[in-house]
Amino acid sequence: MPSKSYVKPSDDELKKKLTPMQYACTQESATERPFANEYWDKHEAGIYVDVATGEPLFSSADKFDSGTGWPSFTKPLEPGHVVQEGNQGVGYLAAEVRSKGGDSHLGHVFDDGPKDDGGLRYCINSAAIKFIPLAEMEAQGYGAYVKDVQAKPAN
Repeated sequence: MPSKSYVKPSDDELKKKLTPMQYACTQESATERPFANEYWDKHEAGIYVDVATGEPLFSSADKFDSGTGWPSFTKPLEPGHVVQEGNQGVGYLAAEVRSKGGDSHLGHVFDDGPKDDGGLRYCINSAAIKFIPLAEMEAQGYGAYVKDVQAKPAN
């Protein structure tokens, strides 16, 4: 995949660029309310990128309704762009996930996802991501990921 570098903007730039909720989620590890966020029930084809850097993170082809009220994905678009930190819980995975380039807090990964898709559930804050529709991906510089979105229909 593309080898573009995604660099975290300065704190001052982030405070100007992001909404208060986006800043709290990505920079202070806050969590938004379930069922009251932008993407929990979005079903359009496209990709989700780090709101702070534009780093590509998830595809709609890997999004599913987990019933939790947050956007949930079975896997990252590019595994190297999503970093796990820590392991919590007894008998289950509940690690924090962050974007590699922007070091943005995204949410958590659990091992209770769809078994036929690997068994993971990346539970992500809508405030940490920005949706790029399939029709706009090429124009916004994400053309290399079109095939990943078209791999299967959005849920």
